[in-house]
Amino acid sequence: MRFGIFYEHQLPRPWNEGDELKLFQDALDQVELADNLGIDHAWEVEHHFLEEYSHSSAPEVFLAACSQRTKNIRLGHGITLMPPNYNHPARVAERIATLDLVSKGRVEWGTGESSALLELGGYGVPVGEKRSQWREAVEQCANMMAMDPYPGYEGEFFSMPCRNVVPKPVQRPHPPLWVACSNRETIKLAARLGIGALTFAFVDPAEAKQWVDDYYRIFKEECVPIGHAVNPNICMVSSFSVHRDEEEARKRGLDGFRFFGYALGHHYIFGEHKPGRTNIWSDFEAARDTLPVNGAGGIGTPDQLRAHLRGFAETGVDQVAFIQQGGNNRHEHICEALDLFASDVMPEFKEYEAERQAKKAEELAPYIEKAMSRKVFMKELADEDIPDVVALGRQIVDQGTKKTQSAD
Repeated sequence: MRFGIFYEHQLPRPWNEGDELKLFQDALDQVELADNLGIDHAWEVEHHFLEEYSHSSAPEVFLAACSQRTKNIRLGHGITLMPPNYNHPARVAERIATLDLVSKGRVEWGTGESSALLELGGYGVPVGEKRSQWREAVEQCANMMAMDPYPGYEGEFFSMPCRNVVPKPVQRPHPPLWVACSNRETIKLAARLGIGALTFAFVDPAEAKQWVDDYYRIFKEECVPIGHAVNPNICMVSSFSVHRDEEEARKRGLDGFRFFGYALGHHYIFGEHKPGRTNIWSDFEAARDTLPVNGAGGIGTPDQLRAHLRGFAETGVDQVAFIQQGGNNRHEHICEALDLFASDVMPEFKEYEAERQAKKAEELAPYIEKAMSRKVFMKELADEDIPDVVALGRQIVDQGTKKTQSAD
């Protein structure tokens, strides 16, 4: 099994001068440490206006900074918001490819749509259209990275003329594609479209097995790739705080994890938010003693964490991403926990990972071949059909000449 670290860039109130600066600089240090420790992925979200819960509105900038402080760790958009009102598909293609170039081919292209009204309303994305917009944008963005030139598109949610979208990524035809999944139905959709499932739901190994079984069964039987390549993978998120003393592990990580869930619920499920004024941390403190603690299996001693992760590995989960940055969790505690995990827990799961990957690739090869044969690719333009675009200056001169000739 592989491992990742996952960032929302949470910043509970009250906010003091320099807090956001420290938040981002600490995260960069943590990603650099994770790279040195041999952790596989660093995932960074894209969210807008979700105060306290996520101050990560420009993940491409953060991940680009990470790329220059690391050598091996994969840099994951977890996720890029794809409806065109958030990000024009051509701009996404350009940014993903550029990040792939500056990182020397280490990008994971996660996608999603959001279910937070602060984001959807702020960018004018209709709730009833967000899934359709995501699907159209993902397919066309993949075409832009893979095709030379992109033939152009007249769609339901965006249109653009023929252009060659440059630069092209290192990983051809495009970096591995993922989608955020918060429920079992989206897991099934990911399998049908041949993309990785980033499961942002805290499930136990028994439920995870159902999700994994659904995903790989559907992938084998029904997959029609939305991209130009498939990425059959499942990543589950997990709580995380490890210390040799169980009580200390809980003291260091449990409150931050509980705030993570509370702030998520505030913005997505039950909250009422006044921009710039609502204090989610204060509300959390008032409700703390009444809140259930679910999904905390990743918090404890190395032995407890090992048992927690074995449960996921045995169900066929490909990767577990740790939520270590939550609430007021302290930077030095996060670094200590990553160190302890890498020395005492991770080696067991890394020992046979290359063998597992090779066996999986061999097993899925015939199903991938069948899936790719079902895909209908966008038609390439013949050279004679690629339109000429006359420069604006020349057009102005030509129009002036025509006016002069007409007056004569």
